[in-house]
Parts: sequence; structure tokens; C-alpha cells
Amino acid sequence: MKLWAGRFQKETDSLVNEINSSIDFDARLYKQDIAGSIAHAQMLGKQGIIEAHEAETIVEGLKTILADIEAGQVEFSADNEDIHMNIETILTQRVGDAGKRLHTARSRNDQVAVDTRLYVKEEIPVLIGLVLDLEDVLVKKAKATLDAVMPGYTHVQRAQPTTFAHYMMAYANMFKRDVTRLEDCLERLDECPLGAGALATTTYPIDRFATAAALGFQKPTDNSMDSVSDRDYVIELLSALSILMMHLSRFSEEIVLWCSWEFKFVDLDDAYSTGSSIMPQKKNPDVAELVRGKTGRVYGALMALLTVMKGLPLAYNKDTQEDKEALFDAIDTVEICLPVFGAMLDTLTIRPKNMARAAAGGFINATDCADYLTRKGLPFREAYMIVGRLVNLCIKTGDTLDTLTLRDFRAISGLFDEDVYEALALKTCVNGRKVYGGPAKESVEKQIVLIEEFVAQHRG
Repeated sequence: MKLWAGRFQKETDSLVNEINSSIDFDARLYKQDIAGSIAHAQMLGKQGIIEAHEAETIVEGLKTILADIEAGQVEFSADNEDIHMNIETILTQRVGDAGKRLHTARSRNDQVAVDTRLYVKEEIPVLIGLVLDLEDVLVKKAKATLDAVMPGYTHVQRAQPTTFAHYMMAYANMFKRDVTRLEDCLERLDECPLGAGALATTTYPIDRFATAAALGFQKPTDNSMDSVSDRDYVIELLSALSILMMHLSRFSEEIVLWCSWEFKFVDLDDAYSTGSSIMPQKKNPDVAELVRGKTGRVYGALMALLTVMKGLPLAYNKDTQEDKEALFDAIDTVEICLPVFGAMLDTLTIRPKNMARAAAGGFINATDCADYLTRKGLPFREAYMIVGRLVNLCIKTGDTLDTLTLRDFRAISGLFDEDVYEALALKTCVNGRKVYGGPAKESVEKQIVLIEEFVAQHRG
């Protein structure tokens, strides 16, 4: 019989049971559900709402259920709908009438809200740790490639010279923001909804501050209706995870391009590549492609929950049951993508000669050539036009700027001298960009230190 069956005269239709039941996916909340129930029972006993010995019986019963679940000795039933009713049913079977008193001054509405918050609160530090592990890999790669000059791109066209290390620090800064977004989410969700009841609290003299403290929350939530209907923290986490996956996806796209024969800037380790069933020469960047593809999955979770929540009147509605599968799948997806992506990045081989060869073409030192002329006193816009004519000449002759003769340079502007070749050398172009945040070796070294300090601080 359903725990809520008193008002009903008919058995629930089997199809309703099937759509209504959530135990298949919310079973993973068993630890959080038991923790919330223990805190609630202890508070009930302390407040004299139930007898102290009954509270002790409930707590001991819940602890044995937790041990049995973790030992694989408990089988949940779809007839009991969800993790909350399953655990309460098992408790009552084991401890008798005392178990029936556990739900005093509580609703499944505030119960599921506290379980979900506890779950998210526990998962965010795990996610942050995985991002910080990836930051370690980026720092390691950057330190090893401070002198690896490569083209930087705009519009997927060679634009200006940079280094592989500078590239790594670009992504390191993206992931740094991801960490702070996750931390912000954690700070905002750190309020306990337990005691909100169905929507309007209870007439019993419960102590919400005691249960909040017992469960490790900063404080109880301030409004009971909001407590049971709010899923902002789930949406905020899914948003932060979507941005994080977007960063991983962009990085994956770079790696897919870089390991192609058209670029060949990097080689993937065999352990993080796959082959073809028909083409024996193939070495495919499947890890990067899967991470890129799974990004859509996390986006889908965010859009699904935004859509679920957009039309819900206060307070609780069964629609919010749909948050669990989206939340769990997004977290699971990110928690598998981060470590495998980091391992792929850590083991890939850099091809600095190929990078340098690519950097030598595409006139990526054209801006530096214009800057050379401005240092000789020419206005930048005039210098820009002169260098444009030089590039046009190179296209016709098959030269690059640094292979033109001095006569070629002087035929277009008498301001050119022998020192133009040093000015156009790619390492000069890179290391001359010492501006804060730039690709010069000394600048990137400072960026590395900042990321290392950030990681150390946020690992605590």
C-alpha cells in the first residue's frame, strides 16, 4: 500500500506507477536522504516532538540501512516510488512504529530539496578538483613549450605569431573562470530547505537552524515556498557546466585540427586515439571528438530544466522530478570528460618544427613590419599600406617578408634597413610582445605563476 494511500479508493494504474516512479534514478541520493532523515529525527527528539528513545531508534535504524545499502543488501521497490519512501518503508519494517514517526513535521517536498542540495554540494568540490587537475596539465605543457613559436589565428587564418605555451595559458584562464563559477554556485546553494514542509512549514516547534547546522549548511533558507520550488542552484550548476564543456569543446576542436596532417602540430598518444575498421593508416582523435560531442548533452540538460521550470507556479510541482536525470547525467558527463581530456593533453607530443614552419608562412609578422616603420617615424596607417604592398609583392613572387631582399624593401620604402630582418624574426616578434598578458616568454612565465597560485589557493 502507498504511504499516501489513505485518501484513495482505487489502486494506482500501472502506467501511472511507471511514469511516477523515480527510484530508478534517484536511488543515488540514498546517502543524502539518510543524512537528512538522521538530522531531522535528532531534531525531533531534541525538541520533544517525538520521544528521545524513538529518535535514537530511528537514527540507529537509518544507520543500519545505510550500511546494508552500501553492502548491496537492499533492493529498492518501484512500488514505493522514490528513494524517500523506499527508505521510510524499510525503516518502518525494521523498527516498527518509531519509523512511522520520522515523517513528522516533514514533507517529501522539503526532503527531496535537501537531498538534491546535499548532492550538488558534494559534487561541486569534485568537479572543481578535476578542473584544477586539468590546470596542472596546462601549466606543465606551457612550461615545456615557452619557446615553441606557432601561428595564432583569427577567422581560422594565420594572424600573428604566438607560442604553444601562450595558447595553453589562454585555456588555463578559461578553466580558471569555470572554477570560480562553480564556487559561486556552491556559495549560493549553501542554505538548507529542510523544515519548509510541503510549502508552509509546520505547526510543530521544529528547529531549522539545528538541522541546517547538522547537515553542514550555512543557514536555513529564508522562505518556505521558495525552499521547495527552487531549482535555481541546479540550473546555475548546469549553466556553469555548459560553459565548462564549451571550453573543453573549443579546445577539442583545436586538437582535432592540430593533429590532422594538414597541421601536424601535435601527435596524440596511441592510448588516447582509435583506428579505422577499414583504413589501416588512420589514427583518429576520438577522445577530442567525443568531448566535443558530449558538450551538446550537457547543453541539453540545461535547456531541459530551464524549459521544465519556466511555467511552474509556486510552490512544489511534480515537474521538478525531471531535474534529477538531467543533473545526474550532466555531472557524470563532465566527470568523465575532464580526466580523459587531461590525460590526452598530458600525453600528446608537440611538433615545434611543424609549428615554426607554419608560422613562417602566412605573413604573420606583417603587423611587426608595420610597427618597425612606425618606430622609424611613419604614421601607422601609412606603414600599414606599405606593408600591404609588400605582402602583395610576396604573393606574386612566392616570397615571405623575411625572404625579400633589402632592395625589395627599399623599392617600396627607403625607411627599411638591415635591421628589418631581426625585427621580422618570429622569435623577435613574439618576445617583443612583453605587454601584460602577451606571448613573450617573460609574460607567459608570469601567467603560469598566476595559474599555479590560483590552483594552490583553490585546492586549499
